[in-house]
Amino acid sequence: MESILFNHPEVTLIHDGECRFCSACLAWVEQKLQVTPLIFQEANLDEYGLVRSQCEQSVYVLTKTEKYSGAAAVAYLLKLRGNRVLAWAIDSSGPVGQAGYRWIASHRNSLMIRIVTRYLEWVTR
Repeated sequence: MESILFNHPEVTLIHDGECRFCSACLAWVEQKLQVTPLIFQEANLDEYGLVRSQCEQSVYVLTKTEKYSGAAAVAYLLKLRGNRVLAWAIDSSGPVGQAGYRWIASHRNSLMIRIVTRYLEWVTR
């Protein structure tokens, strides 16, 4: 199945370049979706209307007209990638999706997240 990105505007992903989970997720997304990844520690954040403290707390996805962060950014990428059911579940769960995002972000070194990270690295080899 052809990637649906090519019917969409350019997508920029601003993420934590020091996070192995973030890097594994990016590699998985890029299997089906063309994005412009930027490591927030190295990016000119002013250019995107962001500051370092925002990017330390959340991933950002930007298009020519929209800016998404946290769970909304993840849901947007999943939808573009073709994972519409999971994107809908995150979007429709509202505060639960946001809480899940915050939990993952604050537990990146937990056993569960390390297992998911290794799985993502394995499937993207």
